[in-house]
Amino acid sequence: MEKQSIYESYLKSTHRLGRIVSVITLVLLVGAPFVIGTLLGAQPDLGAVARAFLSVGLVWTVSSVVEFLVYTPMLGSGGSYLAFITGNLINMKIPCAMNAKELVGAKSGTAENEVISTLSIATSALVTIVILALGVVLLIPLQPILQSETLAPAFANVVPALFGAMAYKYYRKDPALAMIPLTVMIILFTLVPSLTSSTSFMIIPSGALAILLAWLKYRKEMKGAAGQ
Repeated sequence: MEKQSIYESYLKSTHRLGRIVSVITLVLLVGAPFVIGTLLGAQPDLGAVARAFLSVGLVWTVSSVVEFLVYTPMLGSGGSYLAFITGNLINMKIPCAMNAKELVGAKSGTAENEVISTLSIATSALVTIVILALGVVLLIPLQPILQSETLAPAFANVVPALFGAMAYKYYRKDPALAMIPLTVMIILFTLVPSLTSSTSFMIIPSGALAILLAWLKYRKEMKGAAGQ
């Protein structure tokens, strides 16, 4: 009972601090263009902003809601606040949290997962800040190396290599289940190349397909177990 009381108190303080910092972050992000415009005497055209939002903002809004519903149960309260405030969820935060969770054997929805997720994402955010700071400081000295023709192919394939390595970790758990949505998306993007600019939106149908296949597999396994 004492541990449960401490944990509930921790969650309340986490939500209180997370909401405050989220509001501050939102105000800073949205207010930055207006502050810069005021200082430079060039305010943003709100009409152009509204038109731009209608063209791409609706897609990103749907994607943001889906990401929130999918990732929050995996990360817990503290990890979710940290991840959504610092960003780069798919590339950095989610893989880091999932790897830490598997290493310690924590289950989603438990106090252990809450602590592990928060610590791993906080560490990821701090490491990212340090790497970015070093990149800014060393950008000029390393410019000849970064612009080398020898390394150009490697830099051009960083994102595919990153996502390929991340995907393999999950695909190997159930290759058949993973390959069907992957194959469907490859065929769809090949037939409709314009969809490559809406990859975030395409997470919804591909994720729905994966969930449906997993559910059908689960039902089949349950029927098989009941028959035995």
